[in-house]
Amino acid sequence: MPAQHSEAAMYLGSRIREMRRARSCTLEDLGHLAELAWTNVAKIERGEVSPSVETVVRIATALNVDPGELLQGMHADMYPGRTRKFTARDLTEARSRQRN
Repeated sequence: MPAQHSEAAMYLGSRIREMRRARSCTLEDLGHLAELAWTNVAKIERGEVSPSVETVVRIATALNVDPGELLQGMHADMYPGRTRKFTARDLTEARSRQRN
């Protein structure tokens, strides 16, 4: 059995599955509507792969939702090996303090 890709992939996959089921769509239905192989949709739902932006947009369009709805609640800490915990705001504030 393939390993799970990341916490983010699992989260996204579960959101897609939840929305697909709420619309009474099968994996085959969603694959057809999104122009993807249903087996790829299944891998995404199980968190085995991390889909491209294009694939997320195709799936969101097929589900009739904004792609942002699928990604809502996701954050960088859901990916393994993240070492930098700073944001652009942290950088801007640090630079501002250096100038003063």
